[in-house]
Amino acid sequence: MTGGAGFDDFFYTSKDGLRLHARIYGHDAGGGRPIICLPGLTRNARDFHEVALFLSTAANAPRKVIAFDYRGRGASAYDPEWKNYNIVTEAGDILAGLDALEIGEAAFIGTSRGGLIIHMLAAMRPTMLKAIVFNDIGPEIEAEGFAHIRSYLENPRPVASFAEAEAAQRAVHGADFPALTDADWVRLVRALYRDENGRPLADYDPELVNTVVALDLRQRLPAMWDQFDLLAGIPLLLIRGENTRLLSTETVAEMERRHPGMETVTVAGQGHPPLLEAGDLPERIAGFIAQAEGR
Repeated sequence: MTGGAGFDDFFYTSKDGLRLHARIYGHDAGGGRPIICLPGLTRNARDFHEVALFLSTAANAPRKVIAFDYRGRGASAYDPEWKNYNIVTEAGDILAGLDALEIGEAAFIGTSRGGLIIHMLAAMRPTMLKAIVFNDIGPEIEAEGFAHIRSYLENPRPVASFAEAEAAQRAVHGADFPALTDADWVRLVRALYRDENGRPLADYDPELVNTVVALDLRQRLPAMWDQFDLLAGIPLLLIRGENTRLLSTETVAEMERRHPGMETVTVAGQGHPPLLEAGDLPERIAGFIAQAEGR
């Protein structure tokens, strides 16, 4: 491990031999169970930096927080076979990382694809899941929202500077995120892109886009209701962006019907996915996890 700005870098090996990465915040934190953070499709551990710092340094109950980079993202190795970029393989990678860290139980925060991976973990190792926060994701995805994601991944705007990258992100997402401040956009861009000698570079394997292109959006996207039903006895908090295109109100209503204890928070002025460090979300997440542990 090497020291970082509030975190340690942790590297481990997947079952098929890839060198994978996670950030560990609050490595010596006491308190309750650790919190596992799983990012979106093309995102990485940097997405959780602010909220991980908050959760790992909270004066009343600091916790260890582990934020993962999936294979092909962030500091994890790229896979030579792009078809391995799927939620089953990635769920197995998360289990391998948690085994290496000797973590048997945890609270989980899943943003977008991270939430789908949590659905898979419910089928693969349900006893590990002790509290769950879904960030703008459920067992059913709207084709309109996925088409929007595919459109900007297939046709990325070339950028030569971080200022250009910020302008590009505002152009694509600004209408869905009117609540973001200038500082929010700067943080978002620095999470999305890595710095290559002052030039921003999208921090994921370009071959990952093949997994999106391969889907036929004329067909209904596969749903994961059977896996969601396995979460019925686990405390669950759903965070939904007011302007999301991916998670419909109908899906949320069905989630609430199937999981009567689920709590739901709607984030005003944000789309898919909300920034977890915005407003009082860090406090809401910390309070929910603490309450879940006390049940």
